[in-house]
Amino acid sequence: MAIGAVTLFFGLVIDRLIGDPRSNFHPVALIGRFIGLWGRTTYYHRRTERFIGICGWLLTVSIVILPCLLILLYTPWYISLPFSILVLAFCVGWRSLEEHVGAVETALEQGEEEGRKAVQYLVSRDTKTLTFEQIRSGAYESAAENLVDSIISPIFWFVVFELLFGMGIIGAVMFRSANTMDAMLGYKDERIRLGWFPARMDDILAFIPARITGAVLLLIFLLKGRIKQAWYIFKHDRKLRPGFNGGIPMSLIAGGCGVMFEKPGVYQIGYPEQTLAEGGRSIISTIRWCTVICAAIGILLLIFI
Repeated sequence: MAIGAVTLFFGLVIDRLIGDPRSNFHPVALIGRFIGLWGRTTYYHRRTERFIGICGWLLTVSIVILPCLLILLYTPWYISLPFSILVLAFCVGWRSLEEHVGAVETALEQGEEEGRKAVQYLVSRDTKTLTFEQIRSGAYESAAENLVDSIISPIFWFVVFELLFGMGIIGAVMFRSANTMDAMLGYKDERIRLGWFPARMDDILAFIPARITGAVLLLIFLLKGRIKQAWYIFKHDRKLRPGFNGGIPMSLIAGGCGVMFEKPGVYQIGYPEQTLAEGGRSIISTIRWCTVICAAIGILLLIFI
């Protein structure tokens, strides 16, 4: 289990140092390309799309897990350990999450139109009429939601699989594959039937991590003296965000940081005690502290259990 703790620690360190290299050969990009091969509604009869979605999910996860499993089982530790550290760094999107928000802030310095173009990479909404505050909302609410999807969930499943099987990296790549399928197919448009199973599996796999994230955020805001505000927004606004999980970190961060997240015509989460330009640093700081605390808990579990 100590090897798992080493892997988790250095995986996060490498992610902070180098982030996600932009390459067509990045593992997540390769997963996305494979999903693109089967994840097209034009290939199938409408009645078979749900079944294809199930089969495609199982096939994708299996193909991604298999090489990791072979390396863990049949290579010496001086190969499997660096491999696991590097793959875990690819599965966690801590630095890239902050970089995406930073890119939007940088674009906004050049004007509203540039900000709209930058935030298009983070949200699925129509960005043509978004104001400065709404553009920032798209960026920061994406960061708040992806605290669960890009950071805490991969850490959680790494720790679970390491404790149960001594193969933590299998859990991390399983979740990253599932989350990538949801990101590509889990929409209520022509992909709704094909993406139904990937979307449900992503909800299931992120269910416990989202609630762990919520508990850690409450601890952070307790220490900051903002727990009442965070809890109030959590109680009243968390269900405004569709889905089982995304509303938890979004509502707690909005309340605890005193900002409002807005998707025009869909929801307003939080009360704007300050603008997102003013509260952005607090949001990023909260995400960092939540990541560090959850990682520390995971490392301690791997050392002492």
